[in-house]
Amino acid sequence: MLRYNRFQMASGDAQRTWFPEMVEELRKRWRRDLSLPALIELRDEFDSMLHRVRSVRQVHSPVIRCRKCGHVGPAAEPEVSVRSVIIAVGRFGIASLEEAKELEKRWVAHRKAHALDLHGKPALPATAPPPLCRH
Repeated sequence: MLRYNRFQMASGDAQRTWFPEMVEELRKRWRRDLSLPALIELRDEFDSMLHRVRSVRQVHSPVIRCRKCGHVGPAAEPEVSVRSVIIAVGRFGIASLEEAKELEKRWVAHRKAHALDLHGKPALPATAPPPLCRH
């Protein structure tokens, strides 16, 4: 166990995206015939679940130095992307690796066709200024 800001947390929890209870919930909710819009909704739910788990367990992001601006502070919290869900179903044996690869190909084509970001939301236009450092 690592001691961080008075709270005990397992080593590696600060960078973890898929906690055991999330994997178990993914096993319960996964269907082979899941549509891509339904997959995006599932991603939204798992992203919320990740932030709730981190909050309840008082898991804090590691302290880093930003390579762009030199700021020292907590890193951005991990997020669940659509690709993260796809990789997780293959990684945790919920679907075969071949099924996960096929779904990932479908996701890439869908994402390009509908101009979506990593989370399945409409991507920012190319004329928008680059986002500030998220650390």
